[in-house]
Amino acid sequence: MRVSVVLPAKNESGAIEQTISKILNLKLVDEVLVVNDGSTDNTAELAERAGAKVVSHPYSKGNGAAIKTGARNALGDIIVFMDADGQHDPADIPKLLEKINSGYDLVVGARQKGSQASLGRGIANKLYNNLASYMTEHKVEDLTSGFRAARADKFREFIYLLPNGFSYPTTSTMAFFRAGYSICYIPIHARQRIGKSHIQPLRDGIRFFLIIFKIATLYSPLKMFLPLAVLLFLMGSGWYGYTLYEYHRFTNMSALFYTGSITIFLMGLISEQITALMYKES
Repeated sequence: MRVSVVLPAKNESGAIEQTISKILNLKLVDEVLVVNDGSTDNTAELAERAGAKVVSHPYSKGNGAAIKTGARNALGDIIVFMDADGQHDPADIPKLLEKINSGYDLVVGARQKGSQASLGRGIANKLYNNLASYMTEHKVEDLTSGFRAARADKFREFIYLLPNGFSYPTTSTMAFFRAGYSICYIPIHARQRIGKSHIQPLRDGIRFFLIIFKIATLYSPLKMFLPLAVLLFLMGSGWYGYTLYEYHRFTNMSALFYTGSITIFLMGLISEQITALMYKES
């Protein structure tokens, strides 16, 4: 099977040539496709000089948009996605391909302890992994890793779900789980990136909460809403028991708890049906 490597790149002139050279030296890849996401430096020229095919966006659309462009234009039966900033080691590509060839549909490089990441991002990733493991009932070792290999035809099934921002790994992983495709993880070590990061703490702090809800809605919303509904129901019953014993009456607070419980449960039920329709075969 043919193998394509997709590198989303925005102002990565410091690392792009080195990354492409290492990939081509493996002699395992049929195509290196660099998606130049509106770079203002000479990223595109350096990538072409290093031997990559370049597709350019006229302006920056986001990491996820670059991934989608790469998936649409890649010629390979297997697509390897990785960062162009030097964090991911091309020497790990054979490990990904070995798992794909053994029957897996998606193989993710799971960053091990000590890989380059801030304390805040490390804590957030841990929470992501635990929540995704709860939702899918499978061990999720690294939900947000951008170093992954996938069967091209299966990955393209979910292009319409992928956001244009940085959370495409979360979305694609949960979509593969939901569709019942086979997923596995291999250990990798992410190095310090070359150049300036495009991550912004405030913006990505907000994104953290959005990803939490996206994990739920992409897999099984009811598993997220049902515990909240049960909690409110128990709080309402507890408060009703207290007021009945002390004042011999049913209070507005108990009514509020019960109403909230029913509303959240119904929202989860409706969301579950909508999610099922998202994955319905055409």
